[in-house]
Amino acid sequence: MFAFHPLAIDDCYNERVDTPKIDDYGAYLFIVAQSVGYASRTERLQLAEVDVFLGPNYVVSVRVKPVAAVDELYARARESSHLMARGADFLAHTILDSLVDLLLPAVEEMDEQIDELEQRILDRPDKSLLPDVLLLKRNTLRLRRSILPQRDMVNRLSRGEFGALIGRDALIFYRDVYDHIVRVEEMLEGLRDLADGALSSYLSAVNNRMNEVMKVLSVVAVIFLPLTLIASIYGTNLEYSPFGLDLKAGFFLMLAVMLVIAGGLVLYFRRRGWF
Repeated sequence: MFAFHPLAIDDCYNERVDTPKIDDYGAYLFIVAQSVGYASRTERLQLAEVDVFLGPNYVVSVRVKPVAAVDELYARARESSHLMARGADFLAHTILDSLVDLLLPAVEEMDEQIDELEQRILDRPDKSLLPDVLLLKRNTLRLRRSILPQRDMVNRLSRGEFGALIGRDALIFYRDVYDHIVRVEEMLEGLRDLADGALSSYLSAVNNRMNEVMKVLSVVAVIFLPLTLIASIYGTNLEYSPFGLDLKAGFFLMLAVMLVIAGGLVLYFRRRGWF
């Protein structure tokens, strides 16, 4: 019916999610866009491809996976003729606009997830937090790789490059979609910095915790070092041992010296603020 090019049809049924792009076939435009969703429970970024054929008096959308935004738009179009009354270029804009509107909630949910992770890192830097931080960082990179080509694609539509299929009255609406993508991209740049900061905070917290553990172990080792030396000297069982075997209370004297040394070291370390 529409005589679409076989290459465009193959792109529609590709198992992989293609990069957003726009192909000009003269009589129609083939637009590849992406739908973005973020599941906060599983912390997974979900990408779905939405293909749009824009002709002079028709719009054909193709999606292998269900996309809630397109389904809602289709339901609205069946209930009201307002979406269909302004032409195919306005209808294609509405589809792209509904997909771009999904970016902001995804970025906001990821932002809240980063805030929660940072708080958990400050409270207790557990090993189980590292996979969550790395996954969130990877999601920000995937989302950025999705937004950049989609921004360029909408920019081409908004600057009047395809005047035969997109009227001048519709250009301002495509520029509005482009502005939304640019704002989300700026937010995503800050989100990526926050993800890097969360990873740095985790590594710093782990290092600080390790330093505290090593400091405690070092203090214990320093306290027991002179005690071990005294016990080793008086445990040699030689024939002559000053202040040792010749005294009946030599054992208790040795314990008293050990306690004095240990107590003195503890007081010294506490005054220095080492623990």
